[in-house]
Amino acid sequence: MFNLEWYRIFLHTARAGNLTKAAQELYITQPSVSYAIKQMEEALGVALFHRLPKGVKLTAEGKALLDFVEPSFALLDAGESKLHNLKRLAGGELRVGASDSLLKHLLLPHLDSFHAQYPDIRIRLSHGKTPDIVQRLKEGQIDFGIVHMPVADSQIEAEALTVIQDTFVAGQTYSKLAGRPLPADELGAQPLLLLSQGSSTRRHVEQWFSARGVKIEADIELGSIDLLVEFARRGFGIAYVTRSFVEGELSSGTLIELETGDALPSRTIGIAVHREMPLSLAASRFLDMLRSAFPGSVKSGE
Repeated sequence: MFNLEWYRIFLHTARAGNLTKAAQELYITQPSVSYAIKQMEEALGVALFHRLPKGVKLTAEGKALLDFVEPSFALLDAGESKLHNLKRLAGGELRVGASDSLLKHLLLPHLDSFHAQYPDIRIRLSHGKTPDIVQRLKEGQIDFGIVHMPVADSQIEAEALTVIQDTFVAGQTYSKLAGRPLPADELGAQPLLLLSQGSSTRRHVEQWFSARGVKIEADIELGSIDLLVEFARRGFGIAYVTRSFVEGELSSGTLIELETGDALPSRTIGIAVHREMPLSLAASRFLDMLRSAFPGSVKSGE
């Protein structure tokens, strides 16, 4: 391969049809243009230009080379333009992984703001449990994930974003249980509406009951908090959900909150990124927006 600048000189000379004009366009001397063309011709073993009294004209071989050089520089120009757009966030993608509930209740308002500010960024969302999100991060399928902490994986760096509080809720059918602290065994004896096995929320509630000597089973097991809320509202049982996700229902009275004898511990929601994969400009900008919205976020280990 020649010096790329030789090809640039060849391209400008072919378009200008004149060594002096090409030199002026490139802000170099005419002898520099002449030397580069001569070096190319000697290396290729063919004449690229016919020398005329008032300029130059491509030979058949020169025309054949131009057919490749011209689109190559057009492609390079397009690449530079693409990078410029990415830098201005006028293109590119944002790839985020999270559970359905976190996507809806935590991320969606911020995604709205980001999309309004950068409408040309393509937003790709991937839903799943925390282990699924971590695996997709390791495979490079997403830029970052919103996960339940802690995350025990040496390839993943986790940053605390916000703290959530879970609670037990039910429809008015269970109003007789409201207004007094309920022991774990009494709660565990009720029909329970829980997220599916393997979810962080499910493990959390099972650990809480287990620590009090109560083994539980889900009467209704679902993959969505919104569905748990709907079944609870209709009187099918008691749902274990994140309190901030059902504040509207609690305020309106369509759901009631049940007290527990022992306090339910809070949980931390965090941002997970791959330690060795740099973030795209779009992902970095969105994370900056999230950190501004949750100023107490702290990287693990700090």
